[in-house]
Amino acid sequence: MLNIVLTETTLQQNDKIREQEEIIRLNKDIAGQLQVAKKHNQQLEQQKAIIQKELETASDYIYALDEKVYKANKTSLELLKQLKDAEVENETLKNYIIDLKQKIAVYIPVKDDPIDKRLAEFINNYPERQKLKIMFMRESEGVYQFGTKKVAVRVDKDKINSK
Repeated sequence: MLNIVLTETTLQQNDKIREQEEIIRLNKDIAGQLQVAKKHNQQLEQQKAIIQKELETASDYIYALDEKVYKANKTSLELLKQLKDAEVENETLKNYIIDLKQKIAVYIPVKDDPIDKRLAEFINNYPERQKLKIMFMRESEGVYQFGTKKVAVRVDKDKINSK
C-alpha cells in the first residue's frame, strides 16, 4: 500500500512538474513576445517622433502661407479701394472737363480790337453756344468770314451791327 501511495504521489508530482514546465515554456514565449512588442513599440515611438516633427514643420509652413495669403488679401483690398477711389476721381475729372468745355471760350479776340472783343464776348456768352457750329473768323478790323459769307461788323453804343 505504501507503494501505491508513493506511486500516486510520484504521478502527482510528475503532473505538477509538467504543468510547471508548461508554465515556464509559456512564460519564455510570453517574454519573447514581450521583447518583440517592446522593439516594435520603440520603432513606433521613433516613427511618431518623426511624424510629429514633420507635422510641426508642415504646420509652420501652413502658418507662414496663411500669413502671406492674409497680407496678399489685405494688399488686394487696399488696391481695390484705391482703384475705386481712382474711378470716382476719374469720373469727377471727366465731369469737370465736360463742364470746362462748356465754359471754355470758343472765340479768342485780337488784342486792341474793340469790335473783335465785343464779338468774342457775345459768342463766348451765347446761351446756346453748342448751336454755333458755323466757322467764324476775323479777316481784318471789322471784316469777318461767317461760314461762306463775308460780313462787315461795327459796334454802336455797345450793340453789334453789321454794315
